[in-house]
Amino acid sequence: MSQKLVVLAGPTGSGKTALALQIARRLNAEIVNSDSQQVYRYFDIGTAKPSPLELAEVPHHLISIIEPSELFSAAEFQKLADEAIARISSRGKRVLVVGGTGLYLRVLLHGLMPAPPADRDLRNRLQERAATEGKAALYRELAEVDPESAAEIEPGDLLRIIRALEIHQVSGVTASEYRRRHGFSQQRYPYELYVLSPPREALYGRVDERARAMFEGGLVEEVESLVQRGFRDAAPMRSVNYAQALAMVEGRMSRDEAIASAAQEARRYAKRQLTWFRREAGARFIAPPYAELSASDV
Repeated sequence: MSQKLVVLAGPTGSGKTALALQIARRLNAEIVNSDSQQVYRYFDIGTAKPSPLELAEVPHHLISIIEPSELFSAAEFQKLADEAIARISSRGKRVLVVGGTGLYLRVLLHGLMPAPPADRDLRNRLQERAATEGKAALYRELAEVDPESAAEIEPGDLLRIIRALEIHQVSGVTASEYRRRHGFSQQRYPYELYVLSPPREALYGRVDERARAMFEGGLVEEVESLVQRGFRDAAPMRSVNYAQALAMVEGRMSRDEAIASAAQEARRYAKRQLTWFRREAGARFIAPPYAELSASDV
C-alpha cells in the first residue's frame, strides 16, 4: 500500500501555510496543494499563495500550474495530485497535502463520484443565462432544486453551480444524492486528516484582518494587471477577494465596501468549509496553538 499521506486542511485564514512549512521541514516532506484557486497562474495575492521564499524553502506542487482561462476540475486535480504523490514518494520523501477545498481532498482520498457526463449544449445555455440573468439567478435555482449542494458551493463559483444544475437537469437526480449514493467509502491512500479549527471569533478576526491586508498589499493593482492581460472574465476572478477588488476597479464598490464585502464572503466561506470537514471520516480537529501537531511525527 502507498505511504500514508499527511493532510492538513482547515478554513481560510486558519494558519495552514505557516504550519505546513513547519511540518514539512520536520518530516522531510514535499507539499501538494489542494486549494482550488491557487492552481491558477498570476492570481497570487487574493488566493494567499505561499510567498516565493516559502515556495523555495519547501518544494510545492500544483501551485500556479493552470492558465486562468482554462477550466480545471476535481478529476484533473486528482490525476495531477496522484502523479505528484508518486514522484515525491519515488524520491523517498513524505507527502503533505495542504488546502481548504474539501471537494479536492475528498476525491483525492476517496475517489470520484459517478455522475452524468458533461452536456456541452446544456452548459452553454446555462452560461448564456448567467451572462444575461446573472449567476445569482442560477445559484437561486440550485438552492431550490438541490439546497444541500448550494450550501457547499460559493455563490460566485459559476463552474460548480452549472455542473450541479447540469447533473440534475440531465439525470433528474441531484448532485447531493449522487454523493450520498457514492458514500466516499473507498480509501485511495492511507492518510491522517488534520483540520485546523480556531475559535470562531479568532478566525473571523483573522479573516477580516487578512482581507484588509490583501487590499493594502497590492490586490487591486494585481486585478488591474489581470484585467489588462485579458483575464477579466476568467473563473478565478469570480472568487472571494477578486470579485470585490474587480468591483472596486470598475467603480461598483468603494474601497471600504470592497474590503467589507470580501471579509464577509470569506467568513461565510470559512463556515461552509468547517461544515464540510465535519462530515469527513477520520478528521481530527486541532485548536490553536497547534503545538501538538507541529511537534509530532504525524
